[in-house]
Amino acid sequence: MKKTALFPGSFDPFTAGHLDILKRALTLFDRVIVGIGINPDKEAFLDNQKKIQLIQQATVSWGDRVQVLEYEGLTVELCRRYGIRHMVRGVRNAQDFEMEKKLAETNRELAPEIETLLMLTNPQYAHISSTAARELIKNNGDASAYLPEGVRL
Repeated sequence: MKKTALFPGSFDPFTAGHLDILKRALTLFDRVIVGIGINPDKEAFLDNQKKIQLIQQATVSWGDRVQVLEYEGLTVELCRRYGIRHMVRGVRNAQDFEMEKKLAETNRELAPEIETLLMLTNPQYAHISSTAARELIKNNGDASAYLPEGVRL
């Protein structure tokens, strides 16, 4: 049986740091589903179809080991729907850790059968965030160092 993990997030946009976490998750799992969460309370920079296209473009070399989909509702319910028992989340700094720890604790209360793995970001990506990439793009800056190689917005 193939081990599958979920890598959930808004990925607005998908960054080089996200790609690094995904690449490392693929050393632990046979397949990773990148789940783009729909948050109706948040105005997105990119629409989900564009996000899916960009992530697929960045991960094409991994073939069917990476699947990209959008979802609405609780992330643990998506895991249950697909029979996923592991979630992968990236952590850049202490603030991220505290937020991700709280989220993992809440998810454990809701679904004790699903484990969250926190992966520390490689130092060369620690300064990269979707927010910083968005601001560069919005202001006609060069965001190429923040995005996966070959991905342009």
